Amino acid sequence: MTPHLSRTPLLRSVAILAAGATLLAACSSSGSSGNSSHGATTTTTAAGSAGGGAGKSGGTLTIAVSSDQGTEDPQEAGSNDTIFSARQIVDSLTDQDPKTGKIVPWLASSWDVSSNATTYTFHLRTDVTFSDGTALTAQVVKDNFDAIPKLGATAQLAAGYLTGATTTVVDAHTVKVSFPQPNASFLQATATHSLGILADSSAKASVAQRAKGVIGSGPFVLQKYVPNQEVDLVKRTGYKWGSSVFTKSGEAYLDKIVYKIVPEAGVRTGSLESGQVDAIGNVGLADEKALKAAGVNLISRANPGVVFNIGINNSRPLFQDKSVREAISLAIDRASIVSSQLPSGSQPATSILSHTTPDYENLSSDLTYDQAKAKSLLASAGWTAGSGGILTKNGTKLSFTIDWFANFGPSPAVLQLIQQELKAVGIDVQLKEVQIAQLVQIQQSGDFDALWGNLTRADPDILRSTYSTQGLNAYKVKDSTLDGLLIKQAATADASARQKLVDQAQESIVSNYYAIPVFELETEFGVAKRVHDFNFEASSRIQLHDTWVDQ
Repeated sequence: MTPHLSRTPLLRSVAILAAGATLLAACSSSGSSGNSSHGATTTTTAAGSAGGGAGKSGGTLTIAVSSDQGTEDPQEAGSNDTIFSARQIVDSLTDQDPKTGKIVPWLASSWDVSSNATTYTFHLRTDVTFSDGTALTAQVVKDNFDAIPKLGATAQLAAGYLTGATTTVVDAHTVKVSFPQPNASFLQATATHSLGILADSSAKASVAQRAKGVIGSGPFVLQKYVPNQEVDLVKRTGYKWGSSVFTKSGEAYLDKIVYKIVPEAGVRTGSLESGQVDAIGNVGLADEKALKAAGVNLISRANPGVVFNIGINNSRPLFQDKSVREAISLAIDRASIVSSQLPSGSQPATSILSHTTPDYENLSSDLTYDQAKAKSLLASAGWTAGSGGILTKNGTKLSFTIDWFANFGPSPAVLQLIQQELKAVGIDVQLKEVQIAQLVQIQQSGDFDALWGNLTRADPDILRSTYSTQGLNAYKVKDSTLDGLLIKQAATADASARQKLVDQAQESIVSNYYAIPVFELETEFGVAKRVHDFNFEASSRIQLHDTWVDQ
């Protein structure tokens, strides 16, 4: 039986994810195209050193990343730095080909989708085991999918994929997932780390137990986890059920992968230059020249999904005035931020979705830089000059706080620049760093003015997860029209009809300034010459099964 793919509206243009859904590349350059109205493409080159020859088994790959979320559970991981390690532990029912965006077999050898996209039936491989020796069965998949919603806010994204789902065991190796209404994005969701399949012992564990580490069927096994210090993975012996995207069959090449948590960008760069580590994430713009001179390969790819943005708490009295929200957007010089602070190849936001996301629409005309217009809007809304150049109204300063956390190196410099730009139009911004582990709690509580961040997913349904009342709706958007669009697109199996709904949803978010898009996240790694085939998967997270090193 071959996979039934006729109902996967993932990419109207398969080129959307083509070049580089992840980092399929290697060279020290990455190209990008201009943004067309829908689905502009990016080009990347293959990762690792050119002419490396046949892959060689053995060796250790050491990677320095900037942060740790405080868990190694893929179903709860939301920070890219944590996902980089957690993704290696688990396999998913399907995979997404980063070159085409097509959904392909992994733990499921094939699947059937009902004509209205309400029922998905997966036929599982019969030879898969978890690292504790237990077997993959339909019951294990059911146990995973039944447990995820019970994890609460810590598994917000994964739970969103399963909203309304009923999982049924058809037989030992056939599992059916049904929804009360069409769910056009679910097949792509099964390719994500968030729905990676855990052994029963982990699926039934508490959040606290999961945080210490989980058991998966992936090509690597968690050996050691010291929060905020180090994550050690070792090769899974006997692994033979890799994704059909993998170029190597059987076990991974590497014996071990070590992730070092190194918050300081300069220390990460120095460690790579000196050979203490083999790869670093969050490469700073200021370090690119030195790394290239040292022979380091810089590889990158724009993340699909919600761009880096100022996530406004729309329930705050200050932000219930659209003029204030629009003025904030107009005061930000996105092009200057990108050119002065971000890695080469980065692009200003031209929508709430990045241009590598299926059904992206170019809305750059709504995201212009115009300080004079920003000042005019605020004046018309009754804001007048106060002390220190900050505007006031009815005795209240035009001031708010952006909460941020250190999972992306350039964030402090970018936010300080935004702070300066907003002050120039009379808006006072305070910056508050919070711990990554606090993010979900803060979102859930609603006790914030604005949050700084992004969300990655190679499907536009990420907007429903973020802004619909069917999700957490952390940003407290009260717009029944937008809510209806987001709910309806998820229930629309026809790709063309779904595209129109997604377009309208993007237009609503951007034109009403419910969030302030700033730039697209460009995942960039510096990789030593001894490392080959250092690859990205379709969501711009690294997949290291095919990676190997000179010894």
